[in-house]
Amino acid sequence: MSPGRKASRPQPPSFANKQSILFAKKHRKHRLWLWVGGLFTLLILWLAAVMIYQTHKPLPPGLSYESPSYKVNQVHFWYDLTHADGTENGSQKEQILPRILQIIEESREFLVIDMFLFNNYTHKGQYFPPVSKMLTDKLLLQKAAYPEMEIVFITDEVNTNYNSAPNPLLQEMKAAGITVIMTDVDKLRDSTPVYSAFWRTFIQWFGQSGKGRIPNLMASNGPKITARSYLKLLNVKANHRKLIMNETTALISSGNVHDASAYNSNIALEVQGPILADILQTEQAAARLSGTGPLLRKEPVFSQANERSAGEPLEVRYLTEGKVYKYTLEAISSAGKGDTVWMGMFYLADDKIIKALLEASKRGATVRLLLDPNQNAFGRDKIGIPNRPVAMDLNRRSDGKIDIRWYNTTKEQYHAKLLFVAKENGRSVILGGSSNFTARNLDDYNLENNLWVTLQRDQPLYAEMEAYFTRLWNNDGADYSLPLDTYQSGVTWIKYMVFRIQKFIGFTTF
Repeated sequence: MSPGRKASRPQPPSFANKQSILFAKKHRKHRLWLWVGGLFTLLILWLAAVMIYQTHKPLPPGLSYESPSYKVNQVHFWYDLTHADGTENGSQKEQILPRILQIIEESREFLVIDMFLFNNYTHKGQYFPPVSKMLTDKLLLQKAAYPEMEIVFITDEVNTNYNSAPNPLLQEMKAAGITVIMTDVDKLRDSTPVYSAFWRTFIQWFGQSGKGRIPNLMASNGPKITARSYLKLLNVKANHRKLIMNETTALISSGNVHDASAYNSNIALEVQGPILADILQTEQAAARLSGTGPLLRKEPVFSQANERSAGEPLEVRYLTEGKVYKYTLEAISSAGKGDTVWMGMFYLADDKIIKALLEASKRGATVRLLLDPNQNAFGRDKIGIPNRPVAMDLNRRSDGKIDIRWYNTTKEQYHAKLLFVAKENGRSVILGGSSNFTARNLDDYNLENNLWVTLQRDQPLYAEMEAYFTRLWNNDGADYSLPLDTYQSGVTWIKYMVFRIQKFIGFTTF
């Protein structure tokens, strides 16, 4: 500094400069918020687009299938019944698994099995019959006895805990030369759109495999699960079909061959004839979801043998996915004065089905619903949703004209999915198989399969259906069913509100 000169002091910024600096800061902040807002808007638009597309995208080829109508001489009806008898697990009459094992034993050319639940995982302290191991051993014996016979086992990823752990029973099958196909249900439409859009955008790319560290909530004795597997589980969808077929016959069931389901009450319908080719075609479509080529190496030749039965032939169709919905609504809508609508159902929650039942009752049809109380799930307690609030609603809206009874469950489920519209005049209708009467099961979200049958009153199957329902309804020989008020209480209204909220947001198992 030169002698005699004072040090210059920094001058405070002028008012104009201050305003300029503040303006620049505000401008930068504004631009930042514009960027954040723009990105957020793009994300919302992206998620909305994913939701719309994934809930409305075209179904893969061969799904939602309706076969031509075929005339057959016989349809066999099988059922499992567990009823309360004072013991812990009740008394059981079992027909379906013995028939499945017999079909395996009768097979010589091929076997195709499609089974939703197939594992031996249970909760600690529980015991169930080892039915999944029984089926595995039977298949292994048949493959050893007839090495050239093709056996295909199609199932759902739930049985590997959504890829968290291998299923030892399926591993045994693979080692023996049995083809095991894990269905890729991601190609199906989404039924929980808000969550599914988030899952598809941010999570699905990381897969599910790896060392599981989270306790298995589905079965505490089962393997631990990765967090990514739980996140996939919440994107609820499934190959929910239950089928076994060979070169001569096909059995369509409501029941899983699954240890924790072994005591459940179920139904099955068995059919033969040309319709078997249609059934195999729908299984090929399910397998194609996983990139599988032809199910069988050579085109099967189906036996035309069909047992003779008294009366006019029955008419049958094979239905999958949303086509079950179509024929269910048609059947209930055909019921009028003098007709009886019988329904045995694990889950009843679909609004169109509920409306059709109310309208059938108004037309003078007798409507009788035998429902599961939704209190048990594989030995664990549930809170009665959806059936209890739905029953309350139906009873109120029909002024008590729709008759409702609960199956008298112990630790099992009344897991039937059966509709029987008994006509006073004309052909009666039967629909049975895997489909609960819920949007998830009927509206082209899950893979499902049902057999549709029409018949005259003089057919033995008509008498079998009538005997099945009246036995359970009237408690012939045991306490099979309970009156409506058994599972109705002051909190049922609260459950109804919970049920409606769950349906609105779509975050349900029904």
